[in-house]
Amino acid sequence: MKRLAIIAALTLASCEQQPAGEPVVRTELGEAIEVAETVPQEPVAPDSSGPDAVCRPVSFENVALTHCVADPERHTIRTSLAPVSGPNFGTIEGWAAGKNESAIAFVTNAGIFGDDLKPIGYFVENADRLVELNRSDGEGNFFIKPNGVFFGTAGEWQIIDTDTFLRTIGTRPQFGTQSGPMLVIDGNLHPQIQDDGSSQTIRNGVGLDNDGKAHFVISDAPLSFGKLARFFRDELETPNAMLLDAGNSALWHPESGRMDAGRVGPLIVVERQ
Repeated sequence: MKRLAIIAALTLASCEQQPAGEPVVRTELGEAIEVAETVPQEPVAPDSSGPDAVCRPVSFENVALTHCVADPERHTIRTSLAPVSGPNFGTIEGWAAGKNESAIAFVTNAGIFGDDLKPIGYFVENADRLVELNRSDGEGNFFIKPNGVFFGTAGEWQIIDTDTFLRTIGTRPQFGTQSGPMLVIDGNLHPQIQDDGSSQTIRNGVGLDNDGKAHFVISDAPLSFGKLARFFRDELETPNAMLLDAGNSALWHPESGRMDAGRVGPLIVVERQ
């Protein structure tokens, strides 16, 4: 699976040459266009828990998706970083080495990162703030305003836009990751996102429903921002949802044996209680 590494460090110009093999990202009429070949994922097979499966294949408007649910009564969420050296560095597989697989419900990438594999936005791991809130302007998905923050402590999880986070959140959460753009804001689609724009690539995002469950969705075929956003709003009924990444989205679901390849940086780890 081809990976999209967005060079968005504040001191780099948006026209800077990308590393060999990496797509260039630009924003056009509210739609971030990835100039990259995308490789569809194989849909994940349902696991043995039937209708209560943590990750299940679904379809929306003829596009295959994988939908994973984190329930605060059954799961915990934390953030982590992919290894930057060693075998399989910069991959979920590299991160998974030596981990207790039976404790993992699923792992997915948590947001956009730079060439050094570090998050370009706010990132908190185990209540330790590794990256401060990023409110700067720039090119690419992350900088389509408003972007947002997915964060929480214990079983209380939230998704809010970055400016609201800055104004209202005074206590550092146990985990947090900033990415964007927001897909759904208080029940409405992001104003710059078209219903079904021309940018088609593998994407993943997260939304929260009114019961406090976190819904993680990764496309198994290319789709637009708008189609992903409408799936969150219309099918999952999540009042707030945000993009995690595009072009380099990946998922590990141990129960089905799915382990996506490709370069990742920040990770969201959903574990069984």
